[in-house]
Amino acid sequence: MKKPSRQIRDEIARLQDQLKQAETREAERIGRIALKAGIGEFEIDEGALLSAFEEIAGRFRKDSSRTTKVLPTVTIGAASGAVEQG
Repeated sequence: MKKPSRQIRDEIARLQDQLKQAETREAERIGRIALKAGIGEFEIDEGALLSAFEEIAGRFRKDSSRTTKVLPTVTIGAASGAVEQG
């Protein structure tokens, strides 16, 4: 038996709410970690910061088969927003 459209819309609304809550939890977790790492102390261009996070995410994706992931040091210049790898 097919579901009525109203029931499907209700399910979609419920899932959208769950997604919003999950994204909020993830953002808060990542934000806390970034603050612990000292990112909040710098004035960093959002584009440069996004690029650095994308690079980090790429490293985790490439190493997803490993159980322990070790990332090289990333230094972010306070004034320029430049990112250096060490």
